[in-house]
Amino acid sequence: MAEEKQDAKASEQEEGTQTTPESRTAKNTVVVEEIGPCKKRVSVEIPEETIKEMADEQYRELRREAVLPGFRKGRAPRRLLEKRFGKETKDSVKLKLLAEASEAAMKSQKLDALTDPEIDYEHIELPETGPMKFSFEIEVRPEFELPALEGIPVTKPEVEVTEAQIDREIEQLQRWSGVWTPREDGVVQKDDQVVADVRLRVELTEEEKARQAAIAEGKPQENEAQQTPIPEAETKLDNAEIFVRPNGFVGPIPVEKLDELLVGVKAGEKKTATVEVPQTFFRAEYQGRKVEVEIDVKDIKFLKLAELDENFLQRFSVEKVDDLRDRIRENLQARVESQVQSEMSDQIYRYLLDNTKFELPMDIVARQAGNILQRQYINLLSRGLSRQQVDEQMEQLRAGSEEQAKEQLRTFFIMDKVAEKLDVDVTEEEINGHIARVAIQRGQRPEKLKEQMERDGSLAQFRLEVRQSKCISKLLESANIAGGEGEAKPEKPKKSAAESKED
Repeated sequence: MAEEKQDAKASEQEEGTQTTPESRTAKNTVVVEEIGPCKKRVSVEIPEETIKEMADEQYRELRREAVLPGFRKGRAPRRLLEKRFGKETKDSVKLKLLAEASEAAMKSQKLDALTDPEIDYEHIELPETGPMKFSFEIEVRPEFELPALEGIPVTKPEVEVTEAQIDREIEQLQRWSGVWTPREDGVVQKDDQVVADVRLRVELTEEEKARQAAIAEGKPQENEAQQTPIPEAETKLDNAEIFVRPNGFVGPIPVEKLDELLVGVKAGEKKTATVEVPQTFFRAEYQGRKVEVEIDVKDIKFLKLAELDENFLQRFSVEKVDDLRDRIRENLQARVESQVQSEMSDQIYRYLLDNTKFELPMDIVARQAGNILQRQYINLLSRGLSRQQVDEQMEQLRAGSEEQAKEQLRTFFIMDKVAEKLDVDVTEEEINGHIARVAIQRGQRPEKLKEQMERDGSLAQFRLEVRQSKCISKLLESANIAGGEGEAKPEKPKKSAAESKED
């Protein structure tokens, strides 16, 4: 009984005591190692004294709320609390210590994290005595120095619309309206379409083969949701359409120098190649794998351009070819001013990218490449393109998605630092103004568009793009601009988050 009174008295004395991470008596030991581009391993050792302090805090909180038989609320002795709630309290102490120590380590080491720490909570033990040690990996922002931002050399193009460009625009319209036609000589040429039966044989590890067999038998798998999907060891694709280009696709597999493999092949012949899929490929199940690709050519077609006849002209509501040329010339001329500004902005971007060096972690690049392709695929479908046109464009986009992802990520980090250095920010009024312009183009009410962007998460990205545009304008104000000459080009504006949703 005397022991219980003493314990209760100690409880009362502890009630007013609350330890914070900053007021810990002992300090954690933190070691940071570089393990790759923008990736660090952080090792932390938490002293025994800190563990004891955290345990005391947990039991103080538990005593205030716990009700045990024979004791009033807040009066239960600790030894009984330990007996009744020891395991749960120990787990809680461990989780709180890991969260507190990892956050404090990143703060003390000034690590600007891109992702949450990867901590294996299940396999870290809280020791009975002595310090607790653990480590985690984290992706951080790249560290780099910006080049000079004043006096950036920029050439202002003097752009004019040429007859050659109009010819190219008309040819592109003919291609879009063209028809795939069988080749009479039956020999594959570059840019042809091949119809073939395809076999894909994927190299699997023994462990993956065993997993695949277990899944086929319906056996439950541990952590199934977290495991990378395993592709079929062999896949058959009948009548697959393959476009003969330097970087093409056979089914879902990217094949470099595909044109060299297929040019000269005749219908009825087979070609085989072994492909090493890049680690950054957007489909996780094929990343880093060797795939044997067998192509059994059945049919060969070439794209026959649409004739410049009456039916073709009627699609564009004109009667003569000269009328079509005049319309194209007007459209191109309307783009010129915007193109001049866009080309000057591109020179600023290129200057910054060429004069700023840093590496990016491949897992971030892979995620970004996948996101890019997903957005582009949705945009192409929403434009009403045919399946053939979507597949044709996606093959080209896939081939360059990794480089595009790298450039987008590098641009983001560079422009973020430029904005910080130039003290550029955007006001709510500026954001609303940009949204209003996009809403007018889309025939929407601005407030409805803003609500939609808030719901789908694109408003934050839109804000970043507006800030980036302000940075470019500010850099152009202090740039060293010289005159130049050039030909009007099809404009490829950088789309905002809101504008991209329209496509």
